[in-house]
Amino acid sequence: MNMKSLLSLCALLPALTLPAHAHNLTVGQPLPSTSVTDQGELILQGNDVVYQPWQTSQLSGKVRVIQAIAGRSSAKELNAPFIETIKSANLPHDKYQTTTIINQDDAIWGTGGFVKSSAEDSKKEFAWSSIVLDAKGQVRSRWELKEESSAIIVLDPAGQVVFVKEGELSRSDIDQAMSKIQSLL
Repeated sequence: MNMKSLLSLCALLPALTLPAHAHNLTVGQPLPSTSVTDQGELILQGNDVVYQPWQTSQLSGKVRVIQAIAGRSSAKELNAPFIETIKSANLPHDKYQTTTIINQDDAIWGTGGFVKSSAEDSKKEFAWSSIVLDAKGQVRSRWELKEESSAIIVLDPAGQVVFVKEGELSRSDIDQAMSKIQSLL
């Protein structure tokens, strides 16, 4: 191998060992601002669900857990144990809110209508929760989240990130996130 080939190979090695994907969310900072205008936040009007534009500036004022998930059941199942822990904690609705952002653009081909219907059913069942249907994947793109996955983000009342993890939360992660939530209430 000549010297030029060796130098070229050495230059490529760091790129090959870097993680394939990393979000751009930072503990102690606000979320990168974004909005969802195609679909948006689900709002109940009587028994009907309507959609309104949504933006990150709406997230301050309460402790929040944001679950940003792909529109597929496998992504929803990744952090179902954490969501069950949140539900069983009976957190005060005046100080806490869950915001679920569903990336409809990251659904299995042909299931977009089912994803939308499921989101609407969830809004009817959990009226106090904030649910955002992101038809074009604007949030995933802006926050550089992994496809086909789930991210859990905890925000303080000022809208600063205090916990973030993509993928499945371990028992230790769940305990850490819940501890942060409880300390902020």
